[in-house]
Amino acid sequence: MNASYIRINQLIQKLPISKASIWRKVKQGTFPAPVKLSVGITAWRTTDIETWLSQCEEVSK
Repeated sequence: MNASYIRINQLIQKLPISKASIWRKVKQGTFPAPVKLSVGITAWRTTDIETWLSQCEEVSK
């Protein structure tokens, strides 16, 4: 099964938070950590982001 990835610039277009906020949340452990695909290429697994969004929705209910 092929994994799907999303880069930071795509991520900030889909989420209402800034790059700095994403990195801060990663450091705090409240946002999924990215994976290093190669030198200079860091991305997030879309499944990790979808899971995080689902958890946010459950907390807000």
